[in-house]
Amino acid sequence: MRRRLFGSVRARATLGATLVVAVALLAAGASVLLALRSNLTDQASSEAESSARKVAVSIATGTAPAALELPDGDDTPVQVVDGDGRLLAASEDLERISGTGSSAVRPVTPPVDDDGGDDDGGDDGGSDRHGGKGKGKGGDDDSYAYGEIADDAEGGKGSATVDGETRDHRFAALEVKNTRQGDLTVYAGASLSAEQSAVGTALTVMLTGFPVLLGVVGAVTWLVTRRALRPVEGIRSEMSAITASQDLARRVPEPATHDEVARLARTTNETLAALETSVERQRRFVADASHELRSPIASLRTQLEVGAAHPELLDVEGAVADTVRLQELAAGLLLLARLDAGERPGEARVDLATLSGEELSQRPAGRVAVRTHLRPVEVAGSRSQLARVIGNLLDNAQRHARSRVDIAVRAEGPWAVVEVGDDGGGVPEAERERIFERFVRLDDARARDDGGAGLGLAIARDVAVRHGGALTVRSSPAGGALFELRLPVAPAA
Repeated sequence: MRRRLFGSVRARATLGATLVVAVALLAAGASVLLALRSNLTDQASSEAESSARKVAVSIATGTAPAALELPDGDDTPVQVVDGDGRLLAASEDLERISGTGSSAVRPVTPPVDDDGGDDDGGDDGGSDRHGGKGKGKGGDDDSYAYGEIADDAEGGKGSATVDGETRDHRFAALEVKNTRQGDLTVYAGASLSAEQSAVGTALTVMLTGFPVLLGVVGAVTWLVTRRALRPVEGIRSEMSAITASQDLARRVPEPATHDEVARLARTTNETLAALETSVERQRRFVADASHELRSPIASLRTQLEVGAAHPELLDVEGAVADTVRLQELAAGLLLLARLDAGERPGEARVDLATLSGEELSQRPAGRVAVRTHLRPVEVAGSRSQLARVIGNLLDNAQRHARSRVDIAVRAEGPWAVVEVGDDGGGVPEAERERIFERFVRLDDARARDDGGAGLGLAIARDVAVRHGGALTVRSSPAGGALFELRLPVAPAA
């Protein structure tokens, strides 16, 4: 059952279309998810750097870490770490953090280096060692010197736990140099919850929608393919019925379209028509051959039976003539069978002038005189078949001529031409193609026939066609028929 299902063109087309769409959807979905995640991550990194830069600006303008107003740790956890890794400031409610310079969540109080000390002679308006303005004894301990903020922030990924809820964050680390506490680093994070939520929602939609979309694609492809292949099924069904009934007159239905299926139907009908013609021709051939063979066989049997009963009445010459006629008919049928089987003519070089002279020399005396105009010209093919053609044309001309027959051989460009004409009654224009059919004899020919079976001209044309040439008939200058045989001239040796 499985083999039968997937052996169907419709099933294979549906499966192929579904697989192609599935691969395309997977690639598109993966690209969308990656682009969405990348954009949201970049957005979170920008937010984290922006928060870190705000805190760094406050530190650089003199605000002490302990006096910083840090954002809520739920959305943007912040840490301020000195060069020794001590946590100087952190967001409230921060319980745990990873991915930053320190895992501590409770800031420590750093030792204060007061350059003014407790000296009475301290200058309240003096400058500290960093060049910033400071206070002497009794000054503000929370004031810091100005610092320098790094141009670029470093990024990283970690997590933060606030009020018992742990979230993934994108952290930015921004360094502030030359503060009163030395070099400090501000770590600020931006939650990745929006990114994870968006990616999760998109993934859920894809996992839900993709199977539905694939199902729709498969169903549509199945229905469209079924409709497209319906004429093919009609052709197959009709061909099966034709095979079962052996009725070659039937034809397959032709769709009223201009696609491949319609061309297939038309080609199938053309093949059926050619096959019907061939079979009908074969049937007529067999029937005509049986009829033609029956006459000489019956005549020969009658003569032999009479000779057996009355030896003195045996017509030996008549029996020999009937035997020769039977032999010639059998030879003609055998040659036609070989031609129909596609026998190749061969590649021998044959001089048509010499061949015509040989055929004329073998003819018995007493027939109509033949005038010759022979010029050497060579063709490639079967010598025996070409001799049969020239012999058949001469037989036909001598059979219908009144006083003379003319045969000419010459070259006309790439063609070798053999013309055989007579001064008989000629061939009516309406019958000039029909006389080349097998077993066809005109009424006048039947009245004057001396044993022809109507195969000579059919054999001659078949041989001419298989040698790449043609055989036609028209009126001769003497008033009779003029048969013209054209064959390609053999290439130079």
